[in-house]
Amino acid sequence: MSAQRESWSARSGFILAAIGSAVGLGNIWRFPYVSYENGGGAFFVPYLIALMTAGFPLLFLDYVVGQKYKGAPPTAYRRMIKSAEGIGWWQVLVCFIVGIFYAPILSWAGHYILYAFSHAWGEDTESFFSHSYLQSGKGLDFTFVPHLFVGLVIVWILALIIMYGGIRKGVELANKICIPLLIVMFSVLVARAVMLPGAIEGLNTFFTPDWTKMANPKVWLAAYGHVFFSMSIGFGIMVTYASYLNRNANLTGSGLVVGFANSSFELLAGIGIFSVLGFMAQASGVPVSEVVKGSIGLAFVAFPKIISTMGDAGTIVGILFFGSLFVAGITSIVSILQVPISALQDKFGWSHKKSVTVVGGASAVLSLALFSTRTAITFVDVIDNFTNNIGVVFGAVLSIIWVTWFNRPVMEKLLTHINAISSFKVGKGWVFMLTVVTPLSLIIALVLSIKSLLTEGYGDYDFVTQVVFGWGVVAFFAVGAFILTGIKAHPSHENTDKES
Repeated sequence: MSAQRESWSARSGFILAAIGSAVGLGNIWRFPYVSYENGGGAFFVPYLIALMTAGFPLLFLDYVVGQKYKGAPPTAYRRMIKSAEGIGWWQVLVCFIVGIFYAPILSWAGHYILYAFSHAWGEDTESFFSHSYLQSGKGLDFTFVPHLFVGLVIVWILALIIMYGGIRKGVELANKICIPLLIVMFSVLVARAVMLPGAIEGLNTFFTPDWTKMANPKVWLAAYGHVFFSMSIGFGIMVTYASYLNRNANLTGSGLVVGFANSSFELLAGIGIFSVLGFMAQASGVPVSEVVKGSIGLAFVAFPKIISTMGDAGTIVGILFFGSLFVAGITSIVSILQVPISALQDKFGWSHKKSVTVVGGASAVLSLALFSTRTAITFVDVIDNFTNNIGVVFGAVLSIIWVTWFNRPVMEKLLTHINAISSFKVGKGWVFMLTVVTPLSLIIALVLSIKSLLTEGYGDYDFVTQVVFGWGVVAFFAVGAFILTGIKAHPSHENTDKES
């Protein structure tokens, strides 16, 4: 028999950890931009529909698979359907890669907390970020950048300390500290932001609906894509977290709390970010549309520029903003790392500490090698794009259709199990969503992404960079999943399959 599996101290510990995983860097800078680009206030309609028809159904599926079959994705999927172990390993390797490029963004946010005290970025924030801070070179430039290395070392030490603590003393404790801290910090930030001159103009831009965009299929795909990534579903995190729940945990009740908490935070982020953008627009005498930048550009270029115009108040806003990014990132990277750590424990019967050392050590070494160089931003951008748009979506599509299309009796078992222990009952509607709506929306998104990458490439990056660090990463998922599936599991862990 294998050793007793760890568990959360209470269901609240699981809920906090799941919220911590879902609420990450993307909620703070990605959601406001995505909603603005896709119809403003009108985007909330497809967003809510996507949340109900794909977000919650897939979240519930992840929960019931992890909780019923008590394992990380490869183990849980194998116990459910013997042929599905490879899908689990694909998802594990996706998390492994996400952890590697998530750490540098966390490190940048940490540095910018310090820079916010003195507004060290100066007048030209774009030049400071690209040239002074990242020291970006042209093409593939592996020149070592010492301060990037130091920042990454600190992030990895912090992450590993948490991971060595295990589920209760590490992951759960970190979330009990970080989530309340994040809520307080971000609430203060939003309260300060909405009082700025021009904030109303920013909020009008954010909430004013552009109903004409509802006819555009890309808006609906953006909504499904965002819900999917935002809730940390479909790539192993929630399966792993749910595996530490007790046998009678209320799955759907927990899922509803996590989903709505995540969406509420995104709405709060949108209010805060667009209030500040409205202030910037008024100060510079241009429309809000001209100061909106998505992704990293918003966090590390536009925001510092705004902070510099706010005097002493800007210092407080800057510390709160980058502090929020850092704290949200810590809870997310912890959840990402837990997936491969748990998977190796399950497969090889390793101790928790050995699994943390192997996963954490390998992740840290690769992360330091790639992101302590002048090509750091290129690697983050390319690897992130291919991992999210192909790696995450493909793994999720496989996990859904393997159960709902090719193994329908298993779906009936899951339906019976989840309703037996949950307060909010799911029925044939849940099965229909998972069989038709969710897989089809994801397949369409996947096909469009692959077509775009094959015909247009990604960004202005050269062919070698895209092949090696883009398509190469996708190949790593496939080859790695095949090899890991073929390796014989530790005997004690094979025996537990018969009990599940």
